[in-house]
Amino acid sequence: MAKYNVVFVLGGPGAGKGTQCENIVRDFGFVHLSAGDLLREERQRPGSKYGEEIEGHIKNGSIVPVQITCSLLRRAMEQSGKDRFLIDGFPRNKDNLDGWNDAMTGVADVKMVLFFNCSEQVCIDRCLDRGKTSGRSDDNLESLKKRIHTYTSSTMPIIDHYRALNLVQEMNGEKTPDEVFADVKKALDSFKL
Repeated sequence: MAKYNVVFVLGGPGAGKGTQCENIVRDFGFVHLSAGDLLREERQRPGSKYGEEIEGHIKNGSIVPVQITCSLLRRAMEQSGKDRFLIDGFPRNKDNLDGWNDAMTGVADVKMVLFFNCSEQVCIDRCLDRGKTSGRSDDNLESLKKRIHTYTSSTMPIIDHYRALNLVQEMNGEKTPDEVFADVKKALDSFKL
């Protein structure tokens, strides 16, 4: 039996994944792992063998090789000492999904996918607003257009894959954060981990 129970959290840039993950951690006791945050931290870590490669992918709005992301996720899970995880912003494409299945079969079970659905314009507006204070190098219009294109062409098929497995809980990400969290609570309450 797998050691870790995982809920993937997917949606476009600015769809509210991070905000809702904070709420879930507070009320449900999951450990939140953001693939993007782990990559940004690794990029900044002195002596990282992956730092430069990660930086190039982040600046170009492209996807970091799955082996790097899976190794960072697995390391974070092992270091946490916990067994219930929200993984935010991953898997982002078929290569990520295949790499996850190769690296994590028998280690982690995907129990659910929380999908925060949001229009492209709402995503752009939220990210540009966040970019005023976030210090994130990818919260600008040029990077956002690339990120949204990557999301639409690469991540939506992953959501469709999990939808076919009846694992997707879709949330309207355009509601207020409190309204979205009420929907999230219903989804998590109906599904016992």
